[in-house]
Amino acid sequence: MKVLLTGRNGQVSRALQKQLGQGVDLQVLGQAQLDLGDTDAIRRQVRELKPDLIINAAAYTLVDRAQNETEQAFAINAVAPGVLAEEAAKLGSPLIHYSTDYVFDGSKATPYDEDDITHPLNVYGASKLAGENAIRAVAGTHLILRTSWVYSQHGNNFLLTMQRLLQEREELRVVDDQIGAPTWAGSIAQATAELIGHWRNDQAGPWGTYHLSAQGETSWLGFASAIAEHLRTGGAACARLQPIPGSAYPTPAQRPQNSRLDCTRLQRDWRIQLPDWRAALRECLSEPS
Repeated sequence: MKVLLTGRNGQVSRALQKQLGQGVDLQVLGQAQLDLGDTDAIRRQVRELKPDLIINAAAYTLVDRAQNETEQAFAINAVAPGVLAEEAAKLGSPLIHYSTDYVFDGSKATPYDEDDITHPLNVYGASKLAGENAIRAVAGTHLILRTSWVYSQHGNNFLLTMQRLLQEREELRVVDDQIGAPTWAGSIAQATAELIGHWRNDQAGPWGTYHLSAQGETSWLGFASAIAEHLRTGGAACARLQPIPGSAYPTPAQRPQNSRLDCTRLQRDWRIQLPDWRAALRECLSEPS
């Protein structure tokens, strides 16, 4: 099976390359090979490769910078997924695409399910929602997987930032009123491999939009505390953690206070459930970087 994977150095893409590399003919197209802002180039590459499956793991993820780079964010996060969906449909190939909890505004008191009304608070979330809608408009075979608070041992993410700051500072102030589920890129890749396996074995559930995040919930402070606990276990001295509200840490892009995603539907339809976020964090930290 030939799989076209967009992205090369992103967190999810790297995890997918590791997870899928042995079992399929994996064609990885990074930015150097494919400019997702060039729709003609996207069509050309897909038609040349003729993949049996397309996985779009590339995205514009600079949430704050997107406020001033709207055109670029929408080109990569909205227009490109729609073009990939069109080309996949012409080939009769499924498309797997990753989206985000940021399509919601975080005002709901309980975890969001797939049928809840979307209302992004920032340009990044709006661009990702536009990408979802572009894929749905094509009406091809697809999975849109919304995830949250993605981290790994590569790239720019909360885990790596906290590991550095906790060892550099005496005190660290971390937001404690935004709640979600830290989700390891390795868990996303493992779940994606299972989804592909179910499809290839004629055991696929209904295609469409699903929530895919770790079990459990915590705040950014709780996530930081778990990271500090691991560092201390290894003998490192860590900063004191001080809880603050999100209002005390203003950013150009507003973040949702509730990023929890209800993943019941994925478990019911595809028999897939990610591990608890603490268990996944331990697995991530036990792997060689």
